[in-house]
Amino acid sequence: MRIGELAERAGTTTRTLRYYESLGLLPPADRSGNGYRSYDEEHLRLLEQIRTLQDFGFGLEETRPFVECLRAGHPAGDTCAASLEVYRRKLAELDACVARLQEVRAQVAAQLARAQVEALEADGGADPMCELSVSERDSP
Repeated sequence: MRIGELAERAGTTTRTLRYYESLGLLPPADRSGNGYRSYDEEHLRLLEQIRTLQDFGFGLEETRPFVECLRAGHPAGDTCAASLEVYRRKLAELDACVARLQEVRAQVAAQLARAQVEALEADGGADPMCELSVSERDSP
C-alpha cells in the first residue's frame, strides 16, 4: 500500500509516518519502480501499537520497546522485558499523579469547608448572596 493509504488506515498523516520512519520506529518502506514508498500490513501493525500507546499517554520514545518487540517477531508488543519495564515505569508515574491529585482534592475540599463555615458565620447563618447587596439588586 502507498503512504496515503497507510496513513488513512492508521488514522494519522503521511508527515507523521515519515517522522516515525526518520526516528526508526517504522522500518523504511520498500520503494516501487516509480520511487513510491510501499508499505505492508506489518507497518500498519506497528503504527497501531504506537497509536494505542500514545492514546494511553505514553510518549513516543516510550513506544520504542513495544515496536522493537513486534519487529523481533513477538505476537504482541508488550511481551518483551523492555516493554514490561516501560509498563512498570508508566504505572508508577500514574500512581504518583493519582496520589498528587488526591492530595490536591483533599486540600480544595478543606478550603471549601472552611470557606463555607466562614461565609455562614459572616452572614449570621444565612446563605451568602454574592457581592451585591439587596438594594443594588433591586434597583433598576
